[in-house]
Order: sequence, then C-alpha cells, then structure tokens
Amino acid sequence: MSLKPDANASRPYPPTSSHTPSNHAWSLESYGIEAVAQGDRRGRARDLFWLWMAANLGIIAVVYGAVMASLGLDPLQAILVGAAASIASFLPVGALSVLGKAHGEPMLALSRRVFGTRANQGPALASWLSLVGWETITAVVATEAILGLLGNSVAADQRALAAALILAAIVAMSLLASRLGHATIIVIQRAIAWLFGLATLGVAALLVTRISPLPSHLAHGAPIGAMVAAAAVIAASGGLSWVNVSADYSRYLPRSERSWVVIAFTSLGAGLPFAALVILGYFLARTVTSLAGTADPIGAMRSLLPGWLAIPYLAVAVAGLVAQMILGLYSSGLSLLALGIRLPRSRTVAIDATIVIVAGAWMVASTGSLFSTLVGLVELLAVPITAWAAIFGIGAALRTIGGGSRTSENRMGPIALWGWVLGSALGLAATSSSIYVGPLAKGFIGESGLGFAFGALSAAVFYALAVVLTRGRRVLSAS
Repeated sequence: MSLKPDANASRPYPPTSSHTPSNHAWSLESYGIEAVAQGDRRGRARDLFWLWMAANLGIIAVVYGAVMASLGLDPLQAILVGAAASIASFLPVGALSVLGKAHGEPMLALSRRVFGTRANQGPALASWLSLVGWETITAVVATEAILGLLGNSVAADQRALAAALILAAIVAMSLLASRLGHATIIVIQRAIAWLFGLATLGVAALLVTRISPLPSHLAHGAPIGAMVAAAAVIAASGGLSWVNVSADYSRYLPRSERSWVVIAFTSLGAGLPFAALVILGYFLARTVTSLAGTADPIGAMRSLLPGWLAIPYLAVAVAGLVAQMILGLYSSGLSLLALGIRLPRSRTVAIDATIVIVAGAWMVASTGSLFSTLVGLVELLAVPITAWAAIFGIGAALRTIGGGSRTSENRMGPIALWGWVLGSALGLAATSSSIYVGPLAKGFIGESGLGFAFGALSAAVFYALAVVLTRGRRVLSAS
C-alpha cells in the first residue's frame, strides 16, 4: 500500500529542529513529524511486540472485563468476546503501522495525504484531545492508587499537596522517556514488558486464587446484544483508542521489514496482554462487585492480596500505567505538531505533560464527578477518531492521493473533511454515554454501544462514494 504526497504535503511541516535529525537511544531525538531518513531507520518488527505489550499491561484493563460480568456474559462467552474483541481491535493499528514503515512519517502527518494540510487539523485536534485525556486519566488512576496505599499516613489537609507531588513524579517519569524519543522508548518498553510483564503474571495468578464461585445469574449465556455491547466497550477502549498513533513507532523500521510481520507483532503484542487482563477482570468481578464502575481499580484489587504484596503489586500496576503514558505523551506531542505548532517535538511533549499535571491535580483535589466526566468525554472522542480512521483507510486503499493534478488533490481534502464531520456527527448522534445521549442512541446500535462503528461506516461510505463520483466526473470531462 502506497500513499503519494500531495503538492503541499511537506510545506506546513518543516523539520522542527535545526540539528541534523537522528534517532539514538539515551539521546534527545531531533525528529518531529518529518519523514525519518533511511540512514536513521533501524531495528526489527519484533521490537513492536515488546513496545505494544508494555503499553497494554496497564491493570486498568480489568475494568473492561468487569463490564462483561455486569452485562451477564457466561464464562465461555466472556473468554471468546474478550479475546476476539481485544485482538481484532488492534488489527487496524497493525495495518496502519505498515504505512509508517513505508513512508517514515507519524500517523497524523500521513493523514494530510488524504485530508490535505488544512483539513487535517480537525483530526489532529481530536487526536491530541483524546491522547491528553487518556494520559490524564491514567495519571489520576496511578495517583489514587498510591494515595490509597499511603492511607492515613497522609493528613487530610495535606492530601491535595501529596496528590500533586505524586502526580508530578508519575508524569515526570513518563516525560523523560517521551522527551528522549523513539529509540529510548524501545529500550524502556522492552524492559517493562519483560520485568513487569512477568510480575503481572505472578500477581494475576494470586488474584485468580481469590475468585469467588460463579454466581447463578452468570451460569447461562447472555443475549447477542449483550455480547456485542461488551465487544464494543473492549474494542473502543483497546485498539481503537490507539489507532491514531499506529505509524508513530513503525516509521523507524527499515522498509525491508515484511508488512505482515509488522501487523502480526503489533496486533498480538498489544492484543494478547490486553485480552488476558480483560478476561481476568471478568472473573475478578465476581469478588469485587464494584470493579466495573470504580475509579480506583488498582485499590479495589489490592484488597484481595496479602498485605506483604501491597507495595510490589503497586509497583507493577504503576509501571504498566507509566508505560501507557510514555507512548501517549510521545504521540500527543506529534499530534500537537500536526496542528501546526512550530516547536521541537521534545517541547510539545513537555507542554502536554504540564497540561496533564495541572488537569490531573485539579481532578484529584476535586470530587469524583470530574473524573467520570473526563472519562465520558474521552470515550466520546472515540467517535471522531474512528471516523477519521475509516476515511484514512479508504483513502490509502484507493490511492486517491497523487494520481491527479494539484486541483484534484485540493478537491479531495474538503471531501475527506466533510466525510469526517458527517461520520462524527452521525456517530455521536447514535452514542450513549454517562454524560451524553444522542438523539439516535436507540435500538440495537445505541443499546449495544456501536455509535462509533455507525459513524465510521457512514464516513467510509460517504467518502468512497464521493471519490468514485469525483473520479467519474473527471473521466467524463476529460473525454
């Protein structure tokens, strides 16, 4: 699959550093969103396996498995839905990663080849907001977990200050790797995948011994609608929440790496640990009945473990969250560059980290409603992101860019934008969340949580038809 750049593709995004771009571990990466030079491409596709595994070891995934229990799925249904939805949701991430390998550009820079340079700012903004939102949620969950462990040792009047310091420390750890760049991230994520991956397996084994017997209401299968709803939650929270950063880490691979290997290592590296944690969450929900709705899943599960394991367990849980934040901060900085911010990538990462600290500290110091509101907003952002992914995928598959004149190229950008707006609007209209219920969120689509899928399908159909009709008119006018 190949995407040719439009006439202005490189003009709005010049190199964001005056130094010669390079990519070496433990040194500051100078690449922004310009294409990675062939001389700086190194590594193997298997590096993606460890990178994505580390980013999906976050224990918070058990919450999505607990949702399956709340919807009444039986164990066999939960295992099948949890595994299938998790791995399948990361297949688009793997597929789009191939374009990063082919062109050397991050995801939102590649997006301008379909949307054009100006229209691409809409998807870039949605991507940035989503990433910063997820980073804030992750940081708050980790902070609450550490505060819970400290318990009464922190005075009530000192809690806000302690929370701010803990939050800043967590974000700072993530910022260091994100600021250094891709080569450093690969080294750190591989270490996290091995060290804390094995530790997560050990913790999970102990948690399994605390699982209560199967409740009677889960002894029988749930209806198909409940299974679809569970799959929608898992997919939207899994691979679809990463689809806008797919190419950010594969762009450093040599073009000689086989595409199917890139897809396999990406989708399995992310999907396998995510699926395992989701399925574990389903079974743990028998014992921790509030797991599906808690803002502190780490604290809820800590109560199931012996006291001596509290600190090691917390270290494992926070490490998984930090691994998520490392990728989130790195990619949110790239999305900010795609908006046209003229700063080095390392500075955009610092800007995002500052926002996460300020917003996170405010949420921790306030009531729980702010946290649930942010979660709801981030979930809603899945709709425009999946609509963007659908249009970008169609644009790449049809190779609509670069095949005609500059006039025809400029014409397709607004069409992609209108398709994205239409798909986002229809998807939001069919979405029901804790903070918003769309006017079309009724029937099977609304009740099953498929608003994002409806929006993506609408965007894809509109864009594909528009491309066919536009090409047809060009052929007729030329004849």
